[in-house]
Amino acid sequence: MPTATVSEQGQVVIPADLRRQLGITPGCQLDFSLEGNTLRVEVKRRIQPTRIEDGYGMLVCKQPGERCLSDFDVAQAMREADSQ
Repeated sequence: MPTATVSEQGQVVIPADLRRQLGITPGCQLDFSLEGNTLRVEVKRRIQPTRIEDGYGMLVCKQPGERCLSDFDVAQAMREADSQ
């Protein structure tokens, strides 16, 4: 049985083997409950990893002509939107 040490901030590292077996990835939520002297941890919700293709169509350019991704400066577009 793996053992972990609690940090001064109350943080614990879940051993990698257990994370893999339970599908715990960054962003997962865990539920904690106390049963007598036993701490029970359950994976509440698994976050599905996103793919770059999932963002297709999020950027819209209303200017005519052929465009490529390097033409878009998100920070500049946000500044222009705020000034309007």
